[in-house]
Formats: sequence, C-alpha cells, structure tokens
Amino acid sequence: MIEVSRARFEELVSDALDTVPQELTALMDNVVVVVVDDPPEPGLLGLYTGVPLTERGDWYSGTMPLPDHIEIYRNPTCEICDTEDDVVEEVRITVVHEIAHHFGIDDDRLHALGY
Repeated sequence: MIEVSRARFEELVSDALDTVPQELTALMDNVVVVVVDDPPEPGLLGLYTGVPLTERGDWYSGTMPLPDHIEIYRNPTCEICDTEDDVVEEVRITVVHEIAHHFGIDDDRLHALGY
C-alpha cells in the first residue's frame, strides 16, 4: 500500500487522460471524469455511469441529459499499489477501461484486450 494525496492522485488521473489519443478524446461527449476516495462497493477501482455513445439515439440529444460520469477511486487504487509508479500504471489502465465503457466496449472485450 502507498499513500498518495488527493491532489497528486488527481494529477495522475489528468496525466492518464492526456495519454488517451486526441482522436478518441475528441469523440467523447457529455462525460466528466472525477476522483472519488472510496467506491460505492468493494473491489472497484473505477466506474462508468451513463449512456454509452453506441446506445445514444435521437432521443438523447433532445433531452439535455446530465453528463455521464467516470469515477476513479483513490483509496482502493493506493491499497493495491506499492509504489507511485504502480499507481500511475493502475490509474492509466483504469481510466482507459472506463473511457472504453463510454464508447460501448464491455468488460469481456476489455479483459481480452488486457484492460
């Protein structure tokens, strides 16, 4: 386990977002990424809540929906990491994983890809 301050963890999440290709981030629509200390249930490092891009239809654009949320959980990430480098890698993997959900990619496919 390693202790990483909330401010530093937020920087690491921001850095991870910067590694996502611009071609993909340009396609992200109505989604916000936030850092949360603890997950709503044990075992989660991140959580996507919303309507994936692949499921949005005409109804979506006319309703002014609230943004989708990607939450990255600080405490469980720090609990499974021994070094800051481990945290950097785990945050990157988690951010990519949750962004993939925004694009409609399910867990089975992500695990097959190593995320």
